[in-house]
Amino acid sequence: MYRLIFRTFSIVLFLAALIGCGASTGNESMLDLSSSSAGEPYRVVTTTGMITDITRRIAGERASVTGLMSSGIDPHLYQPTRSDMKKLIGADIVFYSGLHLEGKMIDAFDRIAKRTTVHAVTETLDRDTLFSPPAFDGNYDPHVWMDPLAWRQAAAAIHDALVEHDPAGQAIYDTNAEEVYAQIDALHAYAERALGSIPEHQRVLVTAHDAFSYFGRRYGLRVVGIQGISTESEAGVRDVERLVDLLVSREISAVFVETTVSQRNIKALIAGAQSRGHTVTIGGALFSDAMGPDGSYEGTYIGMIDHNVTLIARALGGDAPERGLNGQLSESTP
Repeated sequence: MYRLIFRTFSIVLFLAALIGCGASTGNESMLDLSSSSAGEPYRVVTTTGMITDITRRIAGERASVTGLMSSGIDPHLYQPTRSDMKKLIGADIVFYSGLHLEGKMIDAFDRIAKRTTVHAVTETLDRDTLFSPPAFDGNYDPHVWMDPLAWRQAAAAIHDALVEHDPAGQAIYDTNAEEVYAQIDALHAYAERALGSIPEHQRVLVTAHDAFSYFGRRYGLRVVGIQGISTESEAGVRDVERLVDLLVSREISAVFVETTVSQRNIKALIAGAQSRGHTVTIGGALFSDAMGPDGSYEGTYIGMIDHNVTLIARALGGDAPERGLNGQLSESTP
């Protein structure tokens, strides 16, 4: 009898405590036991390193952010593994770049969107910001991160989505985002100075595939890619001959390889120019669809673009410090 009374009294106290907790959280359910309300990080899954880095910076310790694509992975060709699908299904929120960059993952995103919040970050940007090449039949170039000011908008979209998912963390997200914006603004100012110092006749950026259109539009460089925007396309003999003519006529001294694309076509360009008496060198390896090694300065968005800006400026006759904007580049540039 006494045992029954004691158990009943204990249950009443427990329920009263729950009701008290619920009253202190406004309109939230008194039985909300989600990871964020319990003080544990919620789960975010991202795709490319550029998305992962910005999301981690803004989310801070309020979220556990897992990136699917490590350094050197080409997002155009990436197919989700069974392990990836498990991570995506278990996420509270998913961020991917969008505009068909992760073209082989679209079906996966469509499936998990029925149970998980999914954001295609670049597809939220102003259409005036996006670039639509003539050959794309009205579709947009997905390489938005190559323009720091456009990527600033992407960072703002990630911030807004995190606030919507976790309103209690807004003060933290606001502070972290402001720091990210300030660093991107400084990066942009540096890029304007360094790339603006390249002699006019050398302001042509020849790369392995056409990932730098946003970069060229922002900083006044003519960008020529041997392959199309997707790394699945192949360059023809006529494309190579046309670019050899450009290199020789403009006396361009350097072309660039990319960390996620084969060097075969670039080497064909160099050989073609050499056969016509014009020497062209490889100015270095640019980061295009993936960032540098995990844990390195170049493995951050700021470091990735700093590397590209510094390498291009120095190789094409411009003025840029050897170690870049922040003096942190891990290798010397030409």
